Order: sequence, then C-alpha cells, then structure tokens
Amino acid sequence: MPQSDGGYVSLGGGGGGGGAGGPNSIYNSTTEPQSGSKSVMETVKRVIGTAIGAQDRHVLLERGSAADGPQPYIVSARAMPVDPMDDIELRSVQLQYPNQRGSIVGSCDLRRVPTDKGDILVAVQGDTTKPAIVTYHDLGLNYASSFAGFFNFPTMRSLLDNFCVYHVNAPGQEEGAPTFPEDYVYPTFDELGSQLLFVMTHFNLKSIIGFGVGAGANILARFAFVNPDKVGALCLINCSSTAAGWIEWGYQLLNTRNLRTKGMTQGVLDYLMWHHFGRNPEERNLDLVQLYKSNFERSINPVNLAMLIDAYIKRTDLNIARIPAGSPQTATPSLKMPVLNITGALSPHIDDTVTFNGRLTPEKTNWMKISDCGLVLEEQPGKLAEAFRLFLQGEGYAVGALQKIGKLSRAGTVESLSP
Repeated sequence: MPQSDGGYVSLGGGGGGGGAGGPNSIYNSTTEPQSGSKSVMETVKRVIGTAIGAQDRHVLLERGSAADGPQPYIVSARAMPVDPMDDIELRSVQLQYPNQRGSIVGSCDLRRVPTDKGDILVAVQGDTTKPAIVTYHDLGLNYASSFAGFFNFPTMRSLLDNFCVYHVNAPGQEEGAPTFPEDYVYPTFDELGSQLLFVMTHFNLKSIIGFGVGAGANILARFAFVNPDKVGALCLINCSSTAAGWIEWGYQLLNTRNLRTKGMTQGVLDYLMWHHFGRNPEERNLDLVQLYKSNFERSINPVNLAMLIDAYIKRTDLNIARIPAGSPQTATPSLKMPVLNITGALSPHIDDTVTFNGRLTPEKTNWMKISDCGLVLEEQPGKLAEAFRLFLQGEGYAVGALQKIGKLSRAGTVESLSP
C-alpha cells in the first residue's frame, strides 16, 4: 500500500516498494502505521460512534482528496468501531437484596405485654418451643432498626432454627408510637429491667439468653444481677456498668432538651451517630450512615426518645465487683452467668467495656474487640455471629446444629482478650 494513503512501511528500510506483494511484505507483522488521512478518519468515526450510541441513523462526513475534491463519506452508527466495553449488555442484570432489613418485621409476631409500668411491645421471631433469646436495643433504635440486619445475616437466620428470639422494645420507642403525655413518668433503668419478668411470665419462659446493645445491655445486666437463676448466658455489646459521667450527662441533657422542644436537631443527630458508630463513619460505609440518619429523623418519636435518654443518664452503678480469691462471702458479688463482653475497635465505648470486664468473674467472662467497626451489629455481622455461635456452643446449646451452622459462617478474625 502506498505510504501516501496511510499504508505501512518496512522497519527494515530496503527497496522494492511497500505493497502487499512487494519484497518487504514479510515485515507487515512488525511495521508501524503512518499518520495519514485514514487514521484521522478512523479516529473521527470512533468519536462520533461513541457520541451517537446505537441510534439507527447516518452521518455525512467530507473526506478531503487532492485529486477529485471533497466527497461525501457515509458513516453508519451501527457499523462504527467502538470501545469493546460499549457492547456489554446490562439488561439482564437485576439487583438482589438477600438481607432485606424489613423482612424481620414481617416474620415477627407482635405482642403487647402488660407490665406494672404500662404495656411494652415484644416481637417474637421463631418457634416458641425452642430456647429463648431476649434482645434489647440501644438509644434511638427499636427492635426492627437495631436487629433487622444482624438477624437476617445467613448465619443468624440458620440460628433461628434452634432458638426463638423475643425482641423487647423500651416503652414508646417502636415506630409510630404515640407521644407520651407531659405528666408521664418514664421507668428507671432498674424498672425497665424488672419489666422483663413480666415478659418471661407472659410467654412462660423459665430461662433466657440475653442479647443487648448499649443501653439495652445495661438493662439486661441489671435484670441478670437481680435474677441470676433466670438468665443462662449474656451477650452484651458496648455495655456500661457505671453511672454517667459529667461530660456524658451534659451532652445528653442538652439532647433531651432539644428533642422535647425542637425535635431531632442536627446536634442530636450528630451525637447519636457518634454514640453508635464512633468517629468518621462516612469513611467506612456511607449508605449505612444515611440509613441510620433517616431512621433517627423519621422512625423515632423525639419526645419519647428524650424520656429514654433522660432515664439512661440517671442510671445508677451496677454495684458489681470481681471477688478476689479468699474474700468473705459478704463481698459485693458479680454476675454469676457466663458473659460475652463485646465492643468494636472504633467504638467510643471501649473503655466502658474494659471497666465492665474488670468487674466480672474471670472464669465466666470473655472480652472481645472486633476490628474495623464501631457499630458491630451492622459493620461486622459475620464476625459477631461467629463469636456468638461459639459462645452458645461453649455453653452447650444445640451443639450439633451450631457446628453445622458454623460452616456457613464467613471467615473473619476477632481480637480476643480473656480476663
């Protein structure tokens, strides 16, 4: 092909012409294209092909020629050479949501349980003839927003074949709850713990496994301390065993005032996000952060939440202590049942869990810090589910079934520290 038409020339240089049948044709596989008019035209066609997509129309271009002047050049949009990635078909791709958060609501049987401080909502998930797990949520959440993602995790869904879960809601924290009147006296944390006796009586439960987060963990710990014969084991996440400090008290007092007068302000929202996720949660999972912000703004009654927060900052010390060997029997006792004490490596409540761990019996306690998360339930459900499974298996609950479930668990490392 002549060089003037944008053909190829031999890299070896010799004579005899550069045509297809010439002596230099053997160099065709090691030649370089010259920048002629055709290469420019190919570039123009490629750009136009990308711009007009797959529309069935033609574009007229003018091709310059020194011999016969400009002539029309027809370019078909369908015949154009385009980027191979443009040909990928996405019509058959469908989004799937295997762990839909709302599915826990549809699978639960909602019950109103009367107590001495009014009715509370309990969501029952699973076969009531199986051993009972009682959950309790944290501030700003309820049973659906706190445990939906975790109990829809594959390992936990399999676990429900061996247990029945009773999700307890603090008074007035469920979605769509009516506002309490101004003269309503919200139960203290000791009274919230006592309400669990009414739940156990209502469902005829002899013993439970407690599973609590934050404020809910504190309530379950209080109940277990007073009723050790009714709790077989505890799994507590970000549990505080002490009274509120001055800094926490000041922040939360401001939050309750804003919630009562202005609703869910940006300051309250920021504090709740820090309480659950720690610092800079947007850098870890922006979608999850937006989901929780939407829940705080739309699903929780701000006045009722203010009452729960007020009860939380007025909580008393659990008054438990680790009993050294040889101490008299009159010493302050600790929790008697096995306790799995968990926190996240990015959680703002690590120090609280360490203090709590130091007040528990070493032989019956395990402290775990799960890496790369602040909100353990949502950010690392696989690691938490595996830790909870092993904990129950160690306590003799459905060992054979749980070993089978363990094969379905996702691999993950958990930082563990025994007392």
